[in-house]
Amino acid sequence: MNRDPLHALAWMAWLAAILVALTVTRNPLYMGLVLLWIGVVTAAARRHTPPRPDMPSISPLRFGLIVVGLAAVFNALTVHVGETVLFHLPDAIPLFGGPVTLEALVYGALNGAVIAGLFAAFAIINRVVPVRALVRLAPRAYYSLAVVVSIAMTYVPTTLRQLQQIREAQAIRGHRMRGVRSWLPLVIPLLVGGLERALQLAEAMMARGFAGDSEDEADDGSGPRLALIAGLVLFLAGWLLRLVWGQPTLGLAALFLGVAAIGVGFRAAGRRHPHTVYRPAPWT
Repeated sequence: MNRDPLHALAWMAWLAAILVALTVTRNPLYMGLVLLWIGVVTAAARRHTPPRPDMPSISPLRFGLIVVGLAAVFNALTVHVGETVLFHLPDAIPLFGGPVTLEALVYGALNGAVIAGLFAAFAIINRVVPVRALVRLAPRAYYSLAVVVSIAMTYVPTTLRQLQQIREAQAIRGHRMRGVRSWLPLVIPLLVGGLERALQLAEAMMARGFAGDSEDEADDGSGPRLALIAGLVLFLAGWLLRLVWGQPTLGLAALFLGVAAIGVGFRAAGRRHPHTVYRPAPWT
């Protein structure tokens, strides 16, 4: 029996912690602990949560082995920095010519491990958090955009599943892949099926009033929009002050003001677009 799922905000906080931990350091000890943490959560998620049929299953371990190897080799061949020289390529070779060092190889492997860890973390989120729970996290003023993004996220796996069904049906009829022309019996039914799904989805959304204009949209002022723009400008200014112009205190203050202004803008915009929730997701 499956346990009660965690709240989507809890998973988002976990994902934010993973993003921060993997992007701020390249220390092998810290990265190893974070990757171990991701592995434990992955094992627990596989134990208590069945796989979603609408998403293709890609092994994070296989993906990690490929990415770590490619990143290590590419960084070693393009970044000629380090003291431990493994071998030397001719300098006449563009981009790759020069010494290949152990330090560049290890640093590339660490970068690949970061990418693999991020992929595994997002794979966990995709497994345990339903799309509707992610849509609910969107600000109310941008709920329509969240619905469109969620539809786009589910379109690709649905198309891949339909392509597999078409290939099986054509194989039963004796179809064999022998060249470019052999794709025509697959592409045409796939295109027609995609158009049919799009029309059915549009009709269903229109029947539910998704495209209807609310009464509050006519008097929607520019206050929330200005707050969002000011928040983004302050956030960008604070980032530049800290990293480029060497003003950490002033930059941190601008960052906090920018985040506060963005929050105020989202809240003000959301209050103009009220909506109800059929089944709320309580904290447990």
